[in-house]
Parts: sequence; structure tokens; C-alpha cells
Amino acid sequence: MEGALARWYAGLTKKSMTDFTALARRVAGEISPGCSVLEVAPGPGYFAIELAKLGDYRVTGLDISQTFVEIARANAASAGVRAEFQCGDASRMPFEEGRFDYLVCRAAFKNFSRPLAALHEMCRVLKPGGRALIIDMRRDASPESMKQAARALNAGAINRMFVYLTFRLMLVRRAYTKAEFQRMIAQTGFHKVEMREELIGLEILMEKAAA
Repeated sequence: MEGALARWYAGLTKKSMTDFTALARRVAGEISPGCSVLEVAPGPGYFAIELAKLGDYRVTGLDISQTFVEIARANAASAGVRAEFQCGDASRMPFEEGRFDYLVCRAAFKNFSRPLAALHEMCRVLKPGGRALIIDMRRDASPESMKQAARALNAGAINRMFVYLTFRLMLVRRAYTKAEFQRMIAQTGFHKVEMREELIGLEILMEKAAA
């Protein structure tokens, strides 16, 4: 997303700050002070900024959208936290091998044009024993579950309808099933994979094999 569409999305998702805060607290409970955390496709940067507020973490966001990078940088400056945001492709990350302790990719994996390459890159930039958390939609989500998810948004009726139609007509077609994720992950250096189905999505926690 770029331009006005990215700014609309930033405004819409800001209404779900409680979700970003909860996820940040969850991740903070799984890492130690001084850990380096990468968020892949952070969009406006809400999760990364919330995590940076919680402790002495080195937080980085990588997004292919220049507009999102600019928004995220402005949001971090406004919040008074240290979080670095830069442009880059998830399938060709501009980071050295083994740089990060933890990685998060929320609501973005389905949009990657080279998903297996992105998984390989996620594994490459993690330290041995590092963990990656992917949270995204699943392709076998039912129409009724998508309606329920849209209704739960803290947004007006028009925005909720737009989100439902986006789920139903576009995003679900790009998403992956649990079995498809399992096949892709089996081709990487991740192990100890845990998957949990949510209302319309999947949570996948993976650990990079030790050296």
C-alpha cells in the first residue's frame, strides 16, 4: 500500500491498538532485555512501537511501502521511542545472517509474492534458537467467521462492511491453509513448529534450529 490507501489503513488499524498492545506484552514476556526484534511488514508500526515502550529492546521494522515507513517513523518519534523502520523486501532482507532474536509478521504474509523465499529469509536473519511468530488469515475461513471478525472491529458500519468485503473477495484468496504452511516450513531451517487456528486466522510459532 502507498499514499492515501496506506494512510486510510493506518487510521483504521489504529482503532485496534488494544490488540497491538496485547501482542507486544505477549512478545515481551517471551524475550529478555537487550533482545533484537524484527517486525516484517509493520505497516504503521503500532506493534513495534508498543513493544519498544515495554523495555530495552532493539526493535526494527521492514516494510516494502515507503508510505508506511514514513508513517511508522513519525509514529515512533511522536511516541518518543527508539524503533528503526526501513524499506525492504521480505524475500530479500537487507540484514546480515543471525541478527535477530525474535521476529513477528502479522497480517502480511499472504501478501508476499515469494512466500517460501520470505520464510527462508526469516530463518536466515534469526539467531540459532531464535523464534518467529506469523499471525495471518487462513484460506479456509468461512464467510460467517469473516463477518464476525469484521463486526468485532472498533470501526463504523461502512468501514466494517468494507473490511468484510476485503476479507471475502480478496484477502482470503491470497491466504494459506495450515497444510500449505506446514509444507513450506518443512523446506526451511525452522523446527519446533506450533500452529493454532483462530476465528479466521492462524498463529504459527517457529524456532530456528540451533547451530
